[in-house]
Amino acid sequence: MFSKTVSDQLVTMLVQAGIKRIYAVTGDSLNFVNDAIRRNGDIEWIHVRNEETGAFAAGAEAQLNGIACCAGSSGPGHVHLLNGLYDAHKSGASVIAIASTCHSTEFGTDSFQETNTIKLFADCSCYNQVAVTPQQFPRMFQAAIQHAIHKKGVAVVGLPGDLTDMPAVESVTAMQVYRSNPVIKPAGEELQALAEILQAHKKITVFCGIGAAEAHDEVVELSKILNAPVGYSFKGKMGIQHDNPNEIGMTGLLGLPSAFESMHESDLILLLGTDFPYPDFMPVKNKIIQIDIAPERLGRRAKLDMGLCGNIKDTLEALIPLLTQQPDDTFLKKQLEGYLEIKEHLQNYVHDPGKVNSIHPEYVAARIDALSAADAIYTVDTGMTCVWAARYLNATGKRTLLGSFNHGSMANAMPQAIGAALACPDRQVIALCGDGGISMMLGDIMTIVQYKLPVKLIIFNNHSLGMVKLEMEVAGLPDWQTDMINPDFTKIAEAMGMRALTVADPANVDAALTEAFSYNGPMLLNIITDADALAMPPKITFEQMKGMATSMTKLMLSGRMDEVWKTIESNKRHLKELL
Repeated sequence: MFSKTVSDQLVTMLVQAGIKRIYAVTGDSLNFVNDAIRRNGDIEWIHVRNEETGAFAAGAEAQLNGIACCAGSSGPGHVHLLNGLYDAHKSGASVIAIASTCHSTEFGTDSFQETNTIKLFADCSCYNQVAVTPQQFPRMFQAAIQHAIHKKGVAVVGLPGDLTDMPAVESVTAMQVYRSNPVIKPAGEELQALAEILQAHKKITVFCGIGAAEAHDEVVELSKILNAPVGYSFKGKMGIQHDNPNEIGMTGLLGLPSAFESMHESDLILLLGTDFPYPDFMPVKNKIIQIDIAPERLGRRAKLDMGLCGNIKDTLEALIPLLTQQPDDTFLKKQLEGYLEIKEHLQNYVHDPGKVNSIHPEYVAARIDALSAADAIYTVDTGMTCVWAARYLNATGKRTLLGSFNHGSMANAMPQAIGAALACPDRQVIALCGDGGISMMLGDIMTIVQYKLPVKLIIFNNHSLGMVKLEMEVAGLPDWQTDMINPDFTKIAEAMGMRALTVADPANVDAALTEAFSYNGPMLLNIITDADALAMPPKITFEQMKGMATSMTKLMLSGRMDEVWKTIESNKRHLKELL
């Protein structure tokens, strides 16, 4: 059916692409698009309070359902999208972003709310164009959708306000969306060479990222044949950890000594579908082989002995028949024993839940893990909440974990929970929020209330920017400007129409979580956690320990003894982590 206006055409193409909703703030240059959505009836307009929330929500929905859309009106409206779009693009989320602009007749005149969308979104998109005629629009929009789906990133289409009400023009090229799922694996001779190298080594560690998530069974089978322990990145955890007898946890800033040591003690490391970003945690004396579907990623994080292009599932299905069982399991047993000790150590703060107004966040995370659904969707704020999620939330094969893992933005958990709840209404959605993160985006609690989304917001309220505090201490800087005077989050949520509780006593944690998870609607739990709970990375250097001592010395010299004693108490926990 021929569309009446460009806005009608846009909506029709979105519906055909499988888009269910647009996250946006209604206004000026988007008004005709808004009205086209109202008249169409097959797509929903989600009125967020901040376009940044809309972009984060769209990124979450795209990671869950394959594709999503957000929009921003001219000038500040689409500028607000930027942070969330950076996150979506770095997460490989297929997001269509409509950047409405001032009228095309005003381009180049420094007009009111004029921006250069090509320059603005160039660094966070795989497609980025502006349509200025009705003839251009359908061709550009179809190309944008194709790019978003197959490049797995953000596609931005600049849409001048005057274009939105112009008569639509039928495209001279295809307007439908084409989806394909090709088999991608290394050439036969490359697979044979890989098999020979693997068979020649006894101490192998497999390390998996999100790119291996669909190859869980193949990874487990490979690890059994090679007698190889399996580590994973934070993004790869939910896809790899469950039903995996050889898993040894994470490495990296949030990880555990077991995976770190296994990788460093190996003769050979096999990296599968991971773009692990921390060279400091990557061994340099071992042989390293990397397999990734994106060949441009090969070797950009570590020196490789072999780099192969392939989808991990396709590649392992072709590789496994070329291998024979490795008889020696000495290395594997040693790493699994070490991992068992680490897991027992992690339970120390679970068995000791803390005290009133100082609940151990480890205990809270462990109870969330125990009491939440087997197919729960978790969203986690950047910072210490990521540490607790990484160490205490366990995979089941059905759970999903979303966060700002590549972009590292604060304030992502609550907006991502909005997108997750709309994308998967039959699944439990739990946002693990830092007090710093939730403070940034408080307004969009109203979006949750307005759309009656049964999101559970769990605030780890330690009255500080915990990760920044730790970073300053290990760098030898005095802890300064990391403390936070917070509002009463419970009263704020209640004023917005959301059910809420403050939990200050660890004895009440289970009851509060059980109530929240069983409540058929949105609910906020403001949990007062231990401000000194600052987990250390799996490997601490002498320079970091020296930095912590220097940090305290600077506080003493400045006469801030109250903060010195506070830091000493905090470092008692750090020493326990090290031991």
